[in-house]
Amino acid sequence: MIRVEEAAFDVGRELAAFGTCDGLGNDKIGAVASFVGYVRGAEPGAPPLVAMTLEHYPGMTERQLAAIEAEARGRWPLADVLMIHRYGRLVPGEPIVLVAVASAHRRAAFEACEFLMDWLKTKAPFWKLEETAAGAEWVEAKTSDDAAAERWR
Repeated sequence: MIRVEEAAFDVGRELAAFGTCDGLGNDKIGAVASFVGYVRGAEPGAPPLVAMTLEHYPGMTERQLAAIEAEARGRWPLADVLMIHRYGRLVPGEPIVLVAVASAHRRAAFEACEFLMDWLKTKAPFWKLEETAAGAEWVEAKTSDDAAAERWR
């Protein structure tokens, strides 16, 4: 399941619902791995973050997330995938992204979850505007994110 939404989500509720894997045949699922990303309040040496605004193109973003999910399903035997990504204005401490993966084995679940996050960071079409006391600035892509995604090629 893929959701791109403005509203906040409850991480515990989402993971509890996903962890049951209703309809997936629970006897075939041996592992669920998940990742939750939060808006950080500050980077070392930078002014504290007041808020971050994420923008996206509706429809295009969901299609790209579906392509990333399909790539993961082609690489690992996954029973289910959950990706929730928020947009809009978020403040430090709010969850921004949730990825959960269910598989028969933990290695596939861990690797697929990490792959999905690495590719979300580099291939998902989101634009981030950071607001600090010093002003607002668009966030550029990080070479460290590109390097992390490159290892999956």
